[in-house]
Amino acid sequence: MSHARPDKPLHFRFRFPPWGLIPVAASALFGVFMWSLLHPSPDLPSALIGKPVPEFALPPIEGRTDGFSTADLKGQVALVNIFASWCVPCRAEHPIITEFARTGGVPIYGINYKDKAPDALAWLKELGDPYTRIGADTDGKVGIDFGAYGVPETYVVGADGLIAYRIVGPITQATVDQTLLPLIRGLQLNSGKTGP
Repeated sequence: MSHARPDKPLHFRFRFPPWGLIPVAASALFGVFMWSLLHPSPDLPSALIGKPVPEFALPPIEGRTDGFSTADLKGQVALVNIFASWCVPCRAEHPIITEFARTGGVPIYGINYKDKAPDALAWLKELGDPYTRIGADTDGKVGIDFGAYGVPETYVVGADGLIAYRIVGPITQATVDQTLLPLIRGLQLNSGKTGP
């Protein structure tokens, strides 16, 4: 019995269907998106730098007595921190903000962004409350007026009521040492005020 050999060798080729690239591309885009969320650029420009703080009057978080308004910022250098209990980077930066409130020489005001009051209160009870006052921005309008892209974001406000600097993403100890402290000291010297 003779075995006939084919004229052409048999090759098995796998053909990748073009539609199969869609999950690969979607995964790559998702990876880039997640990386940008976890590594935001702290130096995103803001149209409000050098401009007055937006006019606002926020009620307190339900269950507290003091809200937060533009009037609270007048005549002093201060930080405004936009945060939420559901925000993982906010939790990461909170110990640094708490320590800075104790030693930084300026009041820190909080804007609780699109949060539920019980969640915000539980978060502050668990992690501590470094804020001089907190306003509840339940609909996110004040955050938008500040030009916030998300949370956390922190703004340095001069005694003249002008926004001097903006930090997008969580504050780190390096941010405090290399950016915030020198900037705040300079603003305080220019305004003649050196503490809260």
